[in-house]
Amino acid sequence: MYKALIIDDEKPVQIAIQKLGHWKYYHTDPPHLAVNGKDALNAMREFHPDLVFVDMNMPVMDGASFLMKASQEFPQSQYIVVSGYDQFSYAQQAIRYGACEYLLKPVVKEELNAAIEKALLRIDPDAVFGESSETVPEEISPEEVVRIIKEYIESNYCQNIKITMFAEKYFFSIEYLTKLFRNKYGFTIYEYVLKLRMERAKELLEDENNKIIDIAGRLGYADNHYFSKAFRTYYNISPSQYRKEFLSKKE
Repeated sequence: MYKALIIDDEKPVQIAIQKLGHWKYYHTDPPHLAVNGKDALNAMREFHPDLVFVDMNMPVMDGASFLMKASQEFPQSQYIVVSGYDQFSYAQQAIRYGACEYLLKPVVKEELNAAIEKALLRIDPDAVFGESSETVPEEISPEEVVRIIKEYIESNYCQNIKITMFAEKYFFSIEYLTKLFRNKYGFTIYEYVLKLRMERAKELLEDENNKIIDIAGRLGYADNHYFSKAFRTYYNISPSQYRKEFLSKKE
């Protein structure tokens, strides 16, 4: 079995590579992890990985410094850069130190596995891959991801929704996921959650039998003060004043 190492200080990127790589198909053990070049060099001395996925922008020791040292000490390892920067200078450094592929974030399944195969064939040109027992996950497009997220929010907007849960599940950075959602629907994810909560708040306030403190709890707010502040900020009127004005119009 081949061995692999992922070097990246971003947890979602680590998860993406771990989940999207067809490790069984390429006869590769689940990857080890490191968060910077210094830790990675120590890890490489311990288990000598065949494949090394490396970010260019990392703390302690960046990707370029790592590649310079690692390519000298471990020339047989194959290095795949996974970077958030589409800059010629980074690509030039990666090529200079022997990287066999330069991928851009967010990680795309097909590109990742093509890079894995390319790297392993450089190690063994006669290698044959295949593992019938592995089920390869179906690719989900970014457009489908934001649609799924929107539907989830519409059914769960009263819950404590965090963008990180979507980022880790669909292997996108928080920034990229926020941009996708805004471009598609005109709101950020948090703005859309707030919109649904406030629209529902109005409906509940229009029934005088609903206590404001109970409305706050139903909509996922920890206390009435936080709910009232959010409502006033959104509509420029307090919940109690909105109810008073609404009921006066009914008379």
